[in-house]
Order: sequence, then structure tokens, then C-alpha cells
Amino acid sequence: MTAFSVLDLSPIVEGGDARRALLETTAYAQAAERLGFGRFWLAEHHNMPGIASAATAVVLAHVASQTSSIRVGSGGVMLPNHAPLVIAEQFGTLEALHPGRIDLGLGRAPGTDGETARALRRYFEAADQFPRDVLELQNFLADPQPGQRVTAWPGAGSKVPIWLLGSSLFSAELAARLGLPFAFASHFAPELLLQALRVYRAEFRPGAQDAPYAMAAFNVFAADTDAAAQRMSTSMQQAFAAVVTGKPGRLKPAVDDITAVLDARQIAAVESRLTYAAIGGRDTVRNRLAEFIALTGVDEVMVTGMIHDLNDRVRSLEVTAEAMAGL
Repeated sequence: MTAFSVLDLSPIVEGGDARRALLETTAYAQAAERLGFGRFWLAEHHNMPGIASAATAVVLAHVASQTSSIRVGSGGVMLPNHAPLVIAEQFGTLEALHPGRIDLGLGRAPGTDGETARALRRYFEAADQFPRDVLELQNFLADPQPGQRVTAWPGAGSKVPIWLLGSSLFSAELAARLGLPFAFASHFAPELLLQALRVYRAEFRPGAQDAPYAMAAFNVFAADTDAAAQRMSTSMQQAFAAVVTGKPGRLKPAVDDITAVLDARQIAAVESRLTYAAIGGRDTVRNRLAEFIALTGVDEVMVTGMIHDLNDRVRSLEVTAEAMAGL
């Protein structure tokens, strides 16, 4: 049976602030738990005025403290920005506080631009060291060995599950080689999804787990009617267009007519990113989810969608849960 989980970017909406975004993320996580989703992940982004989850481990600590059973994790921590020891200590601390509920998803991109990467005191060259850093992080989270000179306290022996995240073939190949679960960012980079899944499954070698386990992100905007869902999706369409043009900002309210705020070229770019999406009422969402699962054969679908109004975000999850129940 396919599992379902939730990815959130803790959006800062136009007219709001980071405090509101983080409180709404917490309420959103509580709704995901109530509705039976298995995981709630947050992503690391920097220098993005519309995203409040830059200090990802800090936000995860708060969300985990305000929920009780749902797994909480990173989707992901951008490892080139951090020393592996620091991440081991952070997630070892989270695991100590919330045993059995913490996931550590790792990305290879910096999640930002070059100037911001330099402000983080990390550099793009660090991405070339990603495989080595993943192995180092695995060792820090494993049982300490005799004579080990540097140990993550807390972290050592916690065995926090590591996932590799990607939007290309690189992380699919690395996840297969290391025997790790793999999550593909098809919610914004759909082009290589099917090829990456084929590579991951074909090249998988038992490691941290015995068999491949693949997750894919999927945009969902669900409402009581198809028209209401289509209107809700226009906030994310505007956000995608802003990123494409290099002018990211706070999440804008939904609009009745997307052609009134985006030109034809922007709309085409947005639509290419929304290749894998369900926008509609319960039956529409159920059918699109069923098609996506049949197409990909993924073990888990991580639903996501930047929706301006919290009540609409929660309602979208509720309708999605109803659609899941019918699969």
C-alpha cells in the first residue's frame, strides 16, 4: 500500500511575517497528524523572503514538540552548507527529544545563490564532496567505534534514518549505491523523475536498508470544487513565476484569473513545473493520485502545495485524505 506524507515550505504570505508562517506550519503539521499522514517534512532555503524554514532543525524541533506521532524531518537539509558533525549533533538532539520520529533528508544543492552560499561560509565546491560528507554523517550517527577520535554527542548511535533527495540522476545513483531511501523533487523538477526512479531501482545495493524505497513529491491543491482548487493553485503559480524571473517574494493571494497577473511565457514555465499535480475536488485528486502511483510505482507520495490561506491549506489536506481513502 502506498504511504502518504506532507512537505511544507513554511510560506511567509504577503501581509504576514515569519512568526505567522511558523505558527501556521505548526497548525498544518497538527492537521497532517490528525488526518493520518505518515511524515511532515520541512525544507532548507536561504535568502528567500517567502520561506520561514531556513533554520530547519530549529523549526523541526518546534513542530515535533507540538505533535505526538507523525514523523518529522527535513526535506531537506542542504548538506553542502553544513559540517556533517553539526548535522549529526542537531539531528541526534532531535532524536533524543523525540525518539523514533525523526527523518534526515539530505540535498546536494546549496538551496540558494552563490553570494548567499559565501555568506554561509560554505562554497559551491562543497557539493563535489557530497558523497564523502554523506558517508561521514552516516558514521557520526552510527554506533561509535573503539578509538574513534571525534564523536557526535548527541548523535552517535541514534541511527537517524538518512534519505537522499534529488532532482537529477546523481542522488538516485548515490542512494542506490549506499542502499538508502530516495526522494525525488518532482513537485518542481519533473523532467527526470521516471529515469531517476529506474536508475535507483536498477542499481540499488542493500545497505542501510535491504530493498529500494522511493518517494516522489506531488503538488496537490484540493478543495470542495475543481474551481475552488484551481483558484487556490494560483498562489503557487505566482510563486513559481517569481522564482523563474529571479524575483522571489512573499506568497501572494490567490487570483480569479492567472492570465491577469502572468504573461503567456510565465504561464508556460509554471505549467511545466506542475507536470505532476492534482488540482480539483476529491474525485479529481483521487484520479490524479492513482495515475501518478500507477505511472511511478513509488512506495510513498509526499504531497505539497503552497496555499495562501491556512484554512484552505488544511481543507486541501482534508480533501486529499478523503481521496487517499478511496484508493
